[in-house]
Amino acid sequence: MDTSSSLDRQAVHEELERARATFHLLLDDAGTADLRRSTEDTRWTDEQLLFPMLSGYILMRPLLILFRIVGGLSRGVGRGFARILDAGTKPFDVVNYLGPVGGARVRGRRRMATAFDRKIAFLHRRLDAEREADFALAMRYPTRWDPFFRDVMTVADLHRSPTQYFDFHRAEITLTDRDR
Repeated sequence: MDTSSSLDRQAVHEELERARATFHLLLDDAGTADLRRSTEDTRWTDEQLLFPMLSGYILMRPLLILFRIVGGLSRGVGRGFARILDAGTKPFDVVNYLGPVGGARVRGRRRMATAFDRKIAFLHRRLDAEREADFALAMRYPTRWDPFFRDVMTVADLHRSPTQYFDFHRAEITLTDRDR
């Protein structure tokens, strides 16, 4: 795995803006019936699937904090932490499924759009504030939780992950937009 500290900040800023624009297009172009339509290859509706697309960005703040704490500990502690999280995959999968079912309903379309904008703005600021050396900080990750988690990830990897997750779920949504 590449654990180098290099990260093209401008490319990540552009990815964040592309995701933000796509999220708004999906919401703006969809009617109520569109949002209730089933997705491809998931048990969620399109509206429910928008919530995990947002959640990837919401989780960045706590993940960056966790990275600073666990990433600074010994390799053995980090490995043990990742194993504990991997052992909790089944309960995580249940929460990961049920969260969007309620989350999309509670937040609604307008609040999801506002939250997306706030999280993207935070990530732009955080990305600009990172020291180059910080991008190389590495930590063990629970590989069974997410298709984009690898055994060891760096802060640079973490900055790329929510948009990878967004794009993965974007392919499952049946809503159309001008970019698809």
